[in-house]
Amino acid sequence: MSYTALYRKWRPTNFSDVKGQEAIVTTLKNQILSGRIGHAYLFCGTRGTGKTTVAKIFARAVNCESPVDGSPCGKCPACQAMESAASMNVIEIDAASNNGVDNIREIRDEVQYSPAEGKYRVYIIDEAHMLSTGAFNALLKTLEEPPSYVIFILATTEPNKIPVTVLSRCQRYDFKRMTNDVLVERLQELVSYEHVEIEEKALRYIAKKADGGMRDAISLLDQCIAFHIGKPLTYEMVLNVLGAVDNEVFSRFLRALAAADTTGALLQVEEIVMSGRELGQFVQDFIWYMRNLLLLMTSQVGSEVLDLTEEDWLRLQEESRLLSPEALMRLIRNFSELYNQMRSGVGKRVRLEVAVIQATRPAMEENLDAVMARLDALERQMAQGIPLAPVPGAASPAASAPAGGNASGPAQPEEKPEPVVLPQAEWEDLNLIQAEWTKICRGLERVAMLSLAGTRVEPKSEGVLWVVFADHMNLNMAKTVGALEQVKAFVEQTYQKTLTFDARLAVQDEVVPTYISDADLSVFHTEIEIEDRDD
Repeated sequence: MSYTALYRKWRPTNFSDVKGQEAIVTTLKNQILSGRIGHAYLFCGTRGTGKTTVAKIFARAVNCESPVDGSPCGKCPACQAMESAASMNVIEIDAASNNGVDNIREIRDEVQYSPAEGKYRVYIIDEAHMLSTGAFNALLKTLEEPPSYVIFILATTEPNKIPVTVLSRCQRYDFKRMTNDVLVERLQELVSYEHVEIEEKALRYIAKKADGGMRDAISLLDQCIAFHIGKPLTYEMVLNVLGAVDNEVFSRFLRALAAADTTGALLQVEEIVMSGRELGQFVQDFIWYMRNLLLLMTSQVGSEVLDLTEEDWLRLQEESRLLSPEALMRLIRNFSELYNQMRSGVGKRVRLEVAVIQATRPAMEENLDAVMARLDALERQMAQGIPLAPVPGAASPAASAPAGGNASGPAQPEEKPEPVVLPQAEWEDLNLIQAEWTKICRGLERVAMLSLAGTRVEPKSEGVLWVVFADHMNLNMAKTVGALEQVKAFVEQTYQKTLTFDARLAVQDEVVPTYISDADLSVFHTEIEIEDRDD
């Protein structure tokens, strides 16, 4: 006898075997028990959640001669005929390949004849959203006023593609994704019936991989059993079969990215490739790992909600201190884009390695995410007390010290630039902003403050000051977040001065001049004249 796949062998035959859809099952059973059976149903939901299975059970139940608690008895001639596919009362139609007007016209002609045996003729239209516009129009009248012995059940994964005129004629039931606990419970029942030994941790991984679909979970289990026939299934075996990796690998990979360890992260990619893991699966699971970490960092959910072991929970708590939620969200966004690109199947390794370099060397990129990553690095430097790189040409404390005041040795003679004379009012404004520049920057929003790291201020014109940037990426970031507008507002509110701030990039090796007021210059000239008269 040929082998039957597990998902077909253990497909539920009555409502009590259906898992995870209790509300829908209860409603349908009550309709059967009370005789309040509708003429058109729409079953919606993702793949493997039980739409077609429930439709078949419902079709058997409405024709059953003696239903048991709303479920088909499985013993009467009608039930046995439908189980052996010998009944003409249940017609299954695949709308993906029978989606034309002519196919629906055949149905419309057939419904004129009552069933030779049984109470109802049930049409199950799978993937109903694939029907053409003409086919839907041909179905409308029959769907609205079918004969009393006809029931339509439309099953679809994309209800948004069903015309509103059809939706309004159907009772809609939304099949939800099943929780991991429900999937694990069902898988444990199956392995018990099949006499297969398997670790619970392995079952939980299969359930997570199925993403809420019972059929997917059973198919994955079947695949793992086939690969290791007669052997107890361990977590490592399941990972090998499905091309996945352990959470410890994700942890090491994330820590390398957080530490900007390009070499370490690339070596891990090499290790994953050489072990035969599927890179697309690795990226998908790594995104899920970061998702769990983000939820831990930004909410009060516990390990039971995230479905984590105690070991994984403690590891995530430790990693939550390595990077900010904003940095983690950028990683999730970037790796999600990478996963979409990898689905083409071309150059997966190269794409992953480029993503690693982008994540660990943000200075090589000029997009917003890269700039934000650099600002995060600057913030960590500030928190650790590491001095930031000064603007090229900015005067250092030693250079601005009075001549002969260098305690480490005699001052080296160097050519000093001519002082720049400013009107008294401009000079006072410049002195105020230069003296308070650190305080002003710290009074801004976090991103704006970090974008102004290492800047200096110099005069431009009356009422206007230059903010000089050492880095064009910080300059672009400051423009993006409106840092100079924030500076203007802060100065006006704090010092009651209306000043405008403009931005420019520092010129390489430019010399920062000394600024004096015109009032100081006049005093300087007066002192020279007095000295001449004494001579």
